[in-house]
Amino acid sequence: MRVLAVEGTAWAASTAIYDTETDSVFIETDAYQPESGGIHPREAAEHMSDAIPEVIETALGEADGPIDAVAFSRGPGLGPCLRTVGTAARALAGTLDVPLVGVNHMVAHLEIGRQQSGFDSPVCLNASGANAHVLGYRNGRYRVLGETMDTGVGNAIDKFTRHVGWSHPGGPKVEEAAQDGEYVELPYVVKGMDFSFSGIMSAAKDAYDAGTPIEDVCYSLQENVFAMLTEVAERALSLTGSDELVLGGGVGQNARLREMLQEMCDQRGADFFAPEPRFLRDNAGMIAVLGAEMVRAGDTIDVEESAVDPNFRPDQVDVTWRGDDESVAVWRDEGDEIEGAEATVEIGDERVTKRRLPKSYRHPELDARLRRDRTVLEARLTSEARRHGVPTPVVYDADPREGVLVFEHVGEADLRDGLTADRVRDVARHLAAIHGAGFVHGDPTTRNVRVDSDRTYLIDFGLGYNTDDDEDYAMDLHVFGQSLAGTSDDAEALGREFEATYADVGDDAVLDRLREVEGRGRYQ
Repeated sequence: MRVLAVEGTAWAASTAIYDTETDSVFIETDAYQPESGGIHPREAAEHMSDAIPEVIETALGEADGPIDAVAFSRGPGLGPCLRTVGTAARALAGTLDVPLVGVNHMVAHLEIGRQQSGFDSPVCLNASGANAHVLGYRNGRYRVLGETMDTGVGNAIDKFTRHVGWSHPGGPKVEEAAQDGEYVELPYVVKGMDFSFSGIMSAAKDAYDAGTPIEDVCYSLQENVFAMLTEVAERALSLTGSDELVLGGGVGQNARLREMLQEMCDQRGADFFAPEPRFLRDNAGMIAVLGAEMVRAGDTIDVEESAVDPNFRPDQVDVTWRGDDESVAVWRDEGDEIEGAEATVEIGDERVTKRRLPKSYRHPELDARLRRDRTVLEARLTSEARRHGVPTPVVYDADPREGVLVFEHVGEADLRDGLTADRVRDVARHLAAIHGAGFVHGDPTTRNVRVDSDRTYLIDFGLGYNTDDDEDYAMDLHVFGQSLAGTSDDAEALGREFEATYADVGDDAVLDRLREVEGRGRYQ
């Protein structure tokens, strides 16, 4: 089978031919390059209109036989660019009288890595211009385990480079300048399984304006931003029990990011795969490869159903080409020593010793600061939650310098291994109680809740903090909902029970803010 694909979500007017018999991919791309600043939608659409016919003609000239299907990037992306590509793909499929396939651009970024790696069911980190999220396949869809709270990682970096007067794309320029830099402190924002880039970008601009050498700012941006992505990827591996990670997206071309992810995986005994650069940046090759899988699954569309969707989320896609038996989150018996995302936990009959081990992928100054601060917060907030009636382990000892905590041993299992509606309702009540006391848990996943026949305990407050912001409270609910999606076969029903209970005992304004957060469309 030969699939011709057309990609045009933003800047890359691209066409590819994928031959399934030879497993060969030919890609022809004409990239839009703005004269100044970032991508201008009108100019990008004009470029797409001019370039798409030419790259299609070139690709057809390389096809070694007839075309059996046409695939196109249906979204997410810039509406005018997507519509140009959709029109071209429909016309071509009609002319050739072959099936038409509408591909989610973000799922294609992840599927190209999964298929080339040969992994069974990896966690997928996407780091691209307009997107940043971590996903895992479960029961027919890619579930979002974590994502950006404001803007895509590439766009965030571009905002900084525009501020200093550099042209698009900014990522390669930051990578080059960082080679001569030294570390300066910048914000580091991980909220459970999510991350935020707006604060660090504002701080980077301020540092540059205050006279900090540009190479130092670039170096520190990379160290913090990529460490945030790597940490969340590791949290996803820990949450799901997966030992496979694949990388997708244009920012994945950065050597420092790939180095961090490889170090993290090596440290925890996981496998890591990054596709070759031509499949990381926006390209029609990944659209063609996934398009072929969708054709085999019978997942084609009629012309009248082929409208593009600029806000097409990856978790909206019915993954028809994979079976439920490939779902991520297969639990393992970890015995008396558990390896979490940032610590090892030794379990005794009565006590649990948690050691935040140095992370070699993080800059030593950043790593020491995070280990110290999180140890202090975990000890303080664990005890504070107990004072407000929330079941938590007793803190017996804390050594922030070494990152060591000693707790009472509570519960018989993680919540992820014993999900019930009653226990989920308990979590809602516990979160409402700490929110009422003026602080957040920060990482309330199904692995950071312990359960037994009588009680449901909150543990691991290392990402918590004091706050009176409803959005911070809403983020606790958002993180818990994401973890249900990644670890439960009945996530929707459990999520409804969770929110209904929070509505009964918590503040309605928090749920209103959660709806606002989910409806902003900023996770595209």
